[in-house]
Amino acid sequence: MCGLAGWVSLRRDLTRHTDIASAMTRTMECRGPDAHGMWASAHALLGHQRLSIIDLEGGKQPMSATPGVPDAPVVTYTGEIYNFRELRAELERLGHRFRTASDTEVLLHAYLEWGEDFAERLNGMYAFALWDPRTEQLLLVRDRMGVKPLYYFLTDDGILFGSEPKAVLSHPEAEAVVDADGLREMFGIVKTPGHAIYRGLREVRPATVVRFDKDGLSEREYWRLTAREHTDDLPTTVNHVRELLEDIVERQLVADVTVGTLLSGGLDSSAVTALAARALAAQGERRPLRAFSVDFTGHDERFEANVQWEDPDTPFAIEVARHVGAEHVVVELDSDDVLDPDVRAKVLHAQDLPVSTGDMEYSLYLLCRALRERMTVALSGEAADELFGGYTWFHDKEAVEADTFPWHHPFEKAGGIGALRDVGIWDRLGLGEYIKQRYAEALAEVPRLAGEQGHEARMREISYLNITRWENFLLDRKDRMSMAVSLEVRVPFTDHRLVDYVFNVPWAMKNHDGREKSLLRAAMRGILPDSVLDRKKNPYPSTQDVTYELALRTMVEGLLTEGSPVLQLVSADAVRKLLDRPVGAYAMGGPWSARAVLERLLEFDAWVRRYGVKVEL
Repeated sequence: MCGLAGWVSLRRDLTRHTDIASAMTRTMECRGPDAHGMWASAHALLGHQRLSIIDLEGGKQPMSATPGVPDAPVVTYTGEIYNFRELRAELERLGHRFRTASDTEVLLHAYLEWGEDFAERLNGMYAFALWDPRTEQLLLVRDRMGVKPLYYFLTDDGILFGSEPKAVLSHPEAEAVVDADGLREMFGIVKTPGHAIYRGLREVRPATVVRFDKDGLSEREYWRLTAREHTDDLPTTVNHVRELLEDIVERQLVADVTVGTLLSGGLDSSAVTALAARALAAQGERRPLRAFSVDFTGHDERFEANVQWEDPDTPFAIEVARHVGAEHVVVELDSDDVLDPDVRAKVLHAQDLPVSTGDMEYSLYLLCRALRERMTVALSGEAADELFGGYTWFHDKEAVEADTFPWHHPFEKAGGIGALRDVGIWDRLGLGEYIKQRYAEALAEVPRLAGEQGHEARMREISYLNITRWENFLLDRKDRMSMAVSLEVRVPFTDHRLVDYVFNVPWAMKNHDGREKSLLRAAMRGILPDSVLDRKKNPYPSTQDVTYELALRTMVEGLLTEGSPVLQLVSADAVRKLLDRPVGAYAMGGPWSARAVLERLLEFDAWVRRYGVKVEL
């Protein structure tokens, strides 16, 4: 995995400004610490920070399709193309010759052979910028599910782009300004595709090719979810899901470095770990797969079940590791770890925005940091809940029937929306109307199946909202926390073949035994222990230690006496009322509770101060 950045200007000689593009690129050294590269021409600068995964010597970037030829297309690319070997073989049959073993060179030759339509042929997680000097045209391309980020900013005579906002905002012509609309997106937990919070900054939408040339900017969507009749019976569907997952995981193990897994003990990560262990064994790998978990010190002893967490994860993770023969490592944390000012600063720097899930974010960063000490690539179970119906809001009648994004139901239920109202942010920003507008836009996109009505039709809507909105929020979180420590995380459940197939499986079949993720459980039966298959889903672990809440309260009280930028949004009296709630009232934690609002206030303060962000309401 890598970081990319660049600048196209159709009226300036950019060879005089390579220092600016180089500085933009170096803001992302954490994404690619192994090498820094720069390609320059009169009207285009392409930068690259490399994390070496495949073809460690030959895969350096930016890469030209024909080195030494001035008008040859050149690319700066991040990600992995999992079908690059098949594409390479096809291109060789068509007469192409390769000088490296990298997927980057395959991408370039695919463009030479098929033009802009080559994006449809790619299977993977990727974001890249391809400059064609022959036409002076820039293509910005992002993978189908939006696993890898890519941003752009239009200037008077060109375009800036980068893997993260910080790369673009480091350019002197891109100012860090956030207006009311950006704040609404940030506090509303909406994740509108293409919206990038900062004024003037845009995110390339998933499955989209953005073209920029002398005629301006245009977008083309090269893939989308479609609705079609599912004709397979349940046994056939279960077998096909298992076969797809086996193929996907095997493809995603390809690397010239060590690969491990993130293992929580839940169904999703356990499935990935079990399939990875089986695939490695079939390949003759003798070393055990390494699987990493996170837990809070003493969590098992003081664990109390609640609406989100039914039982502790670690015992199940240990059982899975033993069952599949993996080497299991538990990264133990305590409140001091997630309160460490250096950790919190690094997480905010990685995010570029105060949109985290609090201690979950900090513990994920620490888990990735510990994992990076032993390996460079890890497989993760993200996106299974959105695809197979794992979240509580898929199964809560009130959430399903609510006329809003379904994840707003637990946010309301657990007190998070109430806390936003209490401190005045909800009304000040008009969040109710903003969320209503974005929800209506999302529903208008949903592909419909002729004749589908009632609950089935509604569950298709719920699935679409989760796959295209909520999933992108979590994928972005995982990308930022992992790349902050130069760790590549691959996400098997985002393979578009699986997504496309499961999206069209009727809800009655996905939920055939009345439990969450029934279809995935059935597909993994016989591969995982029954105890893991039959346990209720738990979210990512969050600390229940009351000392964490006390520390947050103290820090928020400090904001009120320091003249914090937070007071642009809320009144000190309103925040004090929130702090007057009994200690322990926020113990549930996670992204839904009032505690999460305290986290956001602290992050907002640090963000405005450290980034020099201008807030214009």
